[in-house]
Amino acid sequence: MLETKDQFEIRVYYEDTDAGGIVYYANYLKFFERARTEWLRKLNIHQSFFLEQNLGFVVRKVEMDNLASAKLDDALVVVSEISEIKRASLIFQQKIMKNQQVICTAKIRIACVNLLLAKPCSIPESILGALKSVS
Repeated sequence: MLETKDQFEIRVYYEDTDAGGIVYYANYLKFFERARTEWLRKLNIHQSFFLEQNLGFVVRKVEMDNLASAKLDDALVVVSEISEIKRASLIFQQKIMKNQQVICTAKIRIACVNLLLAKPCSIPESILGALKSVS
């Protein structure tokens, strides 16, 4: 059985920081995105395959809370969990941890979109099945 949560390790590089060596807040969103993408990859869901079929997954809504700072060279862990699956959208609960301390949390709604029509559409059954097996 697949895990209902996934963990993704990431290191803070110079390019992730501001002039003071602290992670720029928008880069946490990039860390969350990478973690979701890698989790889908583990489930054998490759976004490039769906792009070829004119399907995309877009962020519709983000609620993010920055609780503490990460700095240059910190080792971080992004923990991801699917909290809700609907016909055309998903909600991920994600958190970034540094030394067992939660430094950032996010609730992110992802919508499935027909790229040709630029409108929401149903998530393909092949993806729903894989996601429901982990939620």
